[in-house]
Amino acid sequence: RTRNNFNIFESAAILFYLEQHFDKENKFSFDPATEPEAWSEIQQWIFFAHGGVGPMQGQANHFRNYAPEKIEYGITRYLNEAKRLYSVLESRLEGREYLAGPGKGKYTIADINVWPWVHVASYAGIDSYDEWPNLKAWVERVKARPAVQAGIAVPTPPAE
Repeated sequence: RTRNNFNIFESAAILFYLEQHFDKENKFSFDPATEPEAWSEIQQWIFFAHGGVGPMQGQANHFRNYAPEKIEYGITRYLNEAKRLYSVLESRLEGREYLAGPGKGKYTIADINVWPWVHVASYAGIDSYDEWPNLKAWVERVKARPAVQAGIAVPTPPAE
């Protein structure tokens, strides 16, 4: 569905746009008028991903996989920063199932936004989530969702 042929880019902006125009029942968000703190938490975690996880893990990916020469400083610096950010997520997920909302939280666009980066941690050189058990449980919890499974299957993975 399109709205007035309006073009939108950047994953966070797309998620906020979809939430604003199509999530009228707040299945993946919170009503800012009645739950302003929970809605703010969504914003905070999305900005955390866009200002931290994405850029730092993206740099780790670059220096590890694409740089024309292996620069150990770059690899180590960005890998360690990605791990530090995973520790922030680990702390947030202590006693919680999802990033935003009261109690154990609710699956929201914040999780939808952060999860793809963390899901591909091995590409940056993070081969295990064992040092972050809460994060590990969250990665698996989100991955088990049927819609996430459907998304992972696009495009259809090549036959092994």
